[in-house]
Amino acid sequence: MKGFHLEQAAGVNECHMARLIFLLLVVLAASFAPACAKEASVSPGINAPFAQPNFEEWVERFERGGREVFDKRFEIVAAVDIKPGMVVADIGAGTGLFTRLFSPEAGVKGQVIAVDISKTFIDNILKNARQRGLKNVSGIVNEATDAMLPLASVDIAFVCDTYHHFEFPKQMLASIHRGLKPNGALVIVDYERKAGQSSAWVMEHVRADKAAVIREIEAAGFRLAEDRPLMQTNYFLRFVKRD
Repeated sequence: MKGFHLEQAAGVNECHMARLIFLLLVVLAASFAPACAKEASVSPGINAPFAQPNFEEWVERFERGGREVFDKRFEIVAAVDIKPGMVVADIGAGTGLFTRLFSPEAGVKGQVIAVDISKTFIDNILKNARQRGLKNVSGIVNEATDAMLPLASVDIAFVCDTYHHFEFPKQMLASIHRGLKPNGALVIVDYERKAGQSSAWVMEHVRADKAAVIREIEAAGFRLAEDRPLMQTNYFLRFVKRD
């Protein structure tokens, strides 16, 4: 009987231990769930046109007179304030307009990284860079949730008319934050969204106004350093990375 009681007690202890382990796993899973939860797209399908883009057609759309960021491209480049030797990421590089303009500013000791979710865009940007002799240009085909920048490698992240294309802004901003060096800058150029003033296309296509964009970016670990009145239908914002 004594052996029976000992075996019975051991069985109870094992059962109790199993329950404790199960409860611990439940608690750990609950604590990690928010961090691992996938962010829902804020603009489903907005990037569908870039799945298989015709590069030349987009050049005609992006690089034309009458488009404010094209008309003001040299003023924008000056405002970004790239110093020789800097590493600049052109996120949402598109046809490479600003990648090409940033290249001589960064100089032979600097680097310009064209980042885009479209391999077609990146392939053509790199092709054009080689043809123009721009040896400091490289490219990254990124994901919708990640800019895929090397850790703490970039001095300035530049996002022109692309923030409203971030389907997963929290994850994308977190990846940009990781990719920036300490005190690195994030420059945002995007459309003003003002009821009664902005075009119907902007009101329908652009999900957030400037104030909302500032709130989202500051919540991601950045500090607004400059709101420059450079354009009429677009705004120019500079943020600094907070560690």
